[in-house]
Amino acid sequence: MANIVAILIIFGIFTFGFIFLIMISALSGKGSTNVKDNSVLVLNLKDNVVETENEVSPSMFALNEEKVLRLSDILDAIQQAKTDSKIKGISIESDNISAGITQIDDIRKALEDFKSSGKFVYAYGNTVSQSAYYLSSVSEQYFLHPAGGVELKGLSSEVVFLKDFFDKLGIGVDVLRHGKYKSAVEPFLTNKISDENKEQLTFMLGDLWKNISTKMMTSRKMDSLQFNNTVDSLYGIIPDLALQHKLVDRLSQKTEYENFIKAKMKTPTKDDLNKVSIKKYIQSLNDTSSSSDSNNQVAVLYASGEIMSGKGISGIYSEDIIKEIKKLVDDNKVKSVVLRINSPGGSANASDEILFELQQLRAKKPLVVSFGDYAASGGYYIAMAGQRIFSEPNTLTGSIGVFGMIYNAKDLAARYGLRSDIVKTNENANMFSTINGISEGTKNMMQKSVEQTYKRFVHFVSKNRNKTFEQIDEVGSGHVWSGTRAKEIGLVDELGSLNDAIRYAGKLAKLKDYSIKSYPKEKSSMERFMENFSEEDIAAKALELKFGKENYQLLQRVFNTPSKEVQMALPYHIKID
Repeated sequence: MANIVAILIIFGIFTFGFIFLIMISALSGKGSTNVKDNSVLVLNLKDNVVETENEVSPSMFALNEEKVLRLSDILDAIQQAKTDSKIKGISIESDNISAGITQIDDIRKALEDFKSSGKFVYAYGNTVSQSAYYLSSVSEQYFLHPAGGVELKGLSSEVVFLKDFFDKLGIGVDVLRHGKYKSAVEPFLTNKISDENKEQLTFMLGDLWKNISTKMMTSRKMDSLQFNNTVDSLYGIIPDLALQHKLVDRLSQKTEYENFIKAKMKTPTKDDLNKVSIKKYIQSLNDTSSSSDSNNQVAVLYASGEIMSGKGISGIYSEDIIKEIKKLVDDNKVKSVVLRINSPGGSANASDEILFELQQLRAKKPLVVSFGDYAASGGYYIAMAGQRIFSEPNTLTGSIGVFGMIYNAKDLAARYGLRSDIVKTNENANMFSTINGISEGTKNMMQKSVEQTYKRFVHFVSKNRNKTFEQIDEVGSGHVWSGTRAKEIGLVDELGSLNDAIRYAGKLAKLKDYSIKSYPKEKSSMERFMENFSEEDIAAKALELKFGKENYQLLQRVFNTPSKEVQMALPYHIKID
């Protein structure tokens, strides 16, 4: 009876959850927002900034993960506010921002353009993260809470080494790779950073910090010596020192800040400040916009996440994206395509499948490529179908290299007296064994496979970039580059945003007027929830809630079994904390 009651209760909970999600899905997009005259647009980026909502997988454990803002919506809203007579200025009020480095770059650029209208951009912070300050420093004046602080510290990369840990567990890793810079496998081979990896990390972080710090210095009217001394000394943490060293303009309470804006807008102090959040302003624009089904469309195909074979969610799955590519080939309304890549790579086989279909698309229609935060390894590989490649200065790209990894538990088995005998019909019939490891013949052939895949990678890159095999091999070998450096060495054509790529795609198709349509079509909350409703998702979310997001990611790094499939993958995840 107790079991039956428990089952009924669980069934009731799930039924209620489904009904609740259906209600959310049905209500999403409904309602209207009335923007009053003499309003200030509040940029309070508390929600995750994404390029497409399909990047987020709803979970029964965390419905708040659904709160996202699309980058394109934010940029369009700022552009509309520039000429909206009701909007007098923008107030940036973010202590933390969940957005990629290139996304912040694009928002910052949009705010710079907004200021050219003569309207104000002010910012207020309390306990401010480095990413939030990077964005907010674009403001004309920055206000900090008297008991707040700015965590301005620079960039760093911490490489976690697993070799000694695995040795103690008795777990071995057979590694096959091409390229001295393919450092994705380095933590499994050694217990300290290699000279090559340290070199590329130094250059990469240097490039990114130069781009970021130059913009902050320019906005704050500081020279490099003064700025770097301020960062090295962590002066931003102490409000008085932040003010003294020109990181902020005023120390004030939030009410005092709002009164300052009222005075700027000539609003009586006794009246409320007319504020509209970026999310509500986006909704107001959606309410008034008319859907366009133009016969001249520039399609933006989003490829975000790790590249994997088959079908799935929250990533680039070969079968799913190939289906979308074929739709674009057959759709006569689509005259030109922009492939927006935000991927660290993944499966070599899946990347090759996707590249082939993109090449078929390019044979029929103009294909332009735009890079987001990442377009590395397999992410860079699929870009080789493009006629022109636009990269953000802070994009991580290149990583032209290949590797494979296979775990074994030979030492662990021996430690606890486990052994096995193998009966086989052919020399390498037992290619992989957890207890005995990989056979020598298998290891030799997999290394040849890695070498062959690398040569194929370099072939497509040299063909697309109009360079020799030797020239690409010199900048390849797994080396990761910033977008700025990639432009210098010829791995990309231009430094520019997604909008720059869209304009160029329209130009290639000789279109004067066109609409922009996103692919794949965004799914409803319910659709994404049902696709993600699995035993694996439930277990993963439970662990993430228990250990925290960053600790859970470290657990994944340690315990995820490497695929036997050859990989084209980036070893780094870069973010501005």
